[in-house]
Amino acid sequence: MGPEKCFSAVNGGFETRSLQKGRSLVRHFQTLLGKTRAGLDLNQFRNGWNTTQNREFGVRRCYSTEETPESSTEVEVELLHPLLVQKAEQLKVEYNGLAQEMSSESGSGFDQVKATRMSRLGFVVDLFDQYESMEKEYQELLHLLNDPSLKEEAESELKSVESNLTALTATLQSKLVPTNPFVDKACILELRPGVGGSEAAIFANDLLTMYENYAIKNKWDTRMISITKTPAGNGIVEAIFNINAAGAYERLQYEGGVHRVQRIPETETKGRVHTSTAAVVVLPTEVMEPGADESKAGEEAERTFQANEVRVDVMRARGAGGQHVNTTDSAVRLTHIPSGIVVVIQDERSQHKNKAKAFTILRARLDEIERQEKVREERSKRTAQVTTTERSDKIRTYNYPQNRITDHRCGSTTYKLDDVVKGEINEFNEVVDQMDAFAKTEAMKQLLEDQASSL
Repeated sequence: MGPEKCFSAVNGGFETRSLQKGRSLVRHFQTLLGKTRAGLDLNQFRNGWNTTQNREFGVRRCYSTEETPESSTEVEVELLHPLLVQKAEQLKVEYNGLAQEMSSESGSGFDQVKATRMSRLGFVVDLFDQYESMEKEYQELLHLLNDPSLKEEAESELKSVESNLTALTATLQSKLVPTNPFVDKACILELRPGVGGSEAAIFANDLLTMYENYAIKNKWDTRMISITKTPAGNGIVEAIFNINAAGAYERLQYEGGVHRVQRIPETETKGRVHTSTAAVVVLPTEVMEPGADESKAGEEAERTFQANEVRVDVMRARGAGGQHVNTTDSAVRLTHIPSGIVVVIQDERSQHKNKAKAFTILRARLDEIERQEKVREERSKRTAQVTTTERSDKIRTYNYPQNRITDHRCGSTTYKLDDVVKGEINEFNEVVDQMDAFAKTEAMKQLLEDQASSL
């Protein structure tokens, strides 16, 4: 048998390797089975194996019933929940249908929508095909453990199959769980100090620096839309920061919420630990092409509103900034009448540029409200209550004396605070990945519950 395309647990993708040894072992077993157990096929023999299922998360454990589970060596591997298998099969049917449609319509032009959908489904279908093949091989190797002459060889092959099957299952699960529709978007971050006075303003500035450094080290295009510093200059009253990179929202979507800091301020003379907070809002926005005119993007956002939906007020800018301040009507204030949202921008000398920025921010805020409302509606349909990943008070704590960061949504803790607040890629990604894994687990539970309730 020649080399086959297989999923590798080492690199999380596909690689080419030979399955000659494992498949030969299975064929030898099937031949031996045919000689010694006439009339008993492999499916009947599988009935001698017991499969237990963890209904909460879809973990199935297999062990031989020829011995008791307590006395035998139990082999465990995570397999897809039956409902996820059903979903994968539905996607496979959809993929095959699209392939036939694209083939039959080859002479009538190219359909971009169908091609994009087919491309996205293709990777999932390939994973599922590989999963079905590898699970079958895994089950057959399990049965060989009952044959003393083949047990040692089967155990050796199982080690490789188990690791690859577990990694493949985890990857396939993440692909079958519904994803955020904004994962490919750029993002806008809004930061404001919470409780804690001047220390809260300093902490908000520290968070801004952390996100700026993380973006720079990822080679993302960044732009400060608006920033208001404290009189001392070491803190911020408000900052609106744009990261113009596809996928930036996917990495930073869980940063939205109230961040709490516990540390000794520089002005503290008695060494007491103070607690302060800062609020972060993460908004998805469209990616602007390099060299694109920002004013045109603002005009496109403006065209999405009806004529009487937004009130536009112009005024003179305030604060330090040169002769144009308090002398020209360059500042712009937008009021979205249906929702009451107000956006004020005065950073640019040009009223036209400030207006474009304001409409971009207003559009992003309204999109985020619509997304949250959709999530709430979907969650209200569930019968069981689960921990949410929505913004709430104290999503994360930064404890400087202990060099500790704790995410209160998923319960993860890391003791690399110094590196995280510096925006180091690996350490920051570690915090993000823990929350991402938790969110996907919750999303999968919701998917399973929704599908189970519809049966």
